[in-house]
Amino acid sequence: MKPFLLLATRPEDDAADAEYASFLRFTGLRPDELVRVRLERAPLPAVDLDEVSGVFLGGSPFNSGEPRKSELQLRVEADLTRLLDEVVARDFPFFGACYGVGTLGVHAGGVVDTSYAEPVSAVEVTVTAEGREDPLLAGVPDRFAAYVGHKEALSTLPPGAVLLATAPSCPIQMFRLGENMYATQFHPELDEEALVQRIRVYANHGYFPPETRDAVIGSVRGADVGAAHRLLRAFVERYARE
Repeated sequence: MKPFLLLATRPEDDAADAEYASFLRFTGLRPDELVRVRLERAPLPAVDLDEVSGVFLGGSPFNSGEPRKSELQLRVEADLTRLLDEVVARDFPFFGACYGVGTLGVHAGGVVDTSYAEPVSAVEVTVTAEGREDPLLAGVPDRFAAYVGHKEALSTLPPGAVLLATAPSCPIQMFRLGENMYATQFHPELDEEALVQRIRVYANHGYFPPETRDAVIGSVRGADVGAAHRLLRAFVERYARE
């Protein structure tokens, strides 16, 4: 099988390694089948899309709509833009989680702002009528819980995008562009243990008052987010190729 590519941007080693472990677990891929590139460490090397099955983009402390961006973020975004130019032109299999919504959404002409920021929590996501027809959501309940936590979100879908899942707190929870490019606002790679670890890592990053960290951890425990995990495996099963 041709490997999948995971593009990562988290500077914190513990968060980056935990994210990779989560993607491995819920995609069902081995390390040699999911090649990780940490874009915050070095520029993106040349990617031959003919040699990979698909591309994942993980979450990030970066915000797509940030008015003042660091040189690192600008370089990472330039790398992603060059790759997405080809991904979109080819309608190549792509799955972005959280940061992927803003990255793919803005690239394709959508609008990201702070209108629908969500606190770190488990929210109920509802599959749309169009989502019920999408193969990645086959077998997923009409309503399911998923973990979220973000300062910005898409407020306007890109032209031609299809809304696949929604929630009252953030209407654009999942969309598809073309036939093969997906993005979720929620985190399909996170289970309780992984989210608690991430809460600890990012306690001072403005997602919540630092002194409320333990209360936030308590509030996310016990959520059944298993249905959200299915999306990653479904993506792999649909696009894995020799």
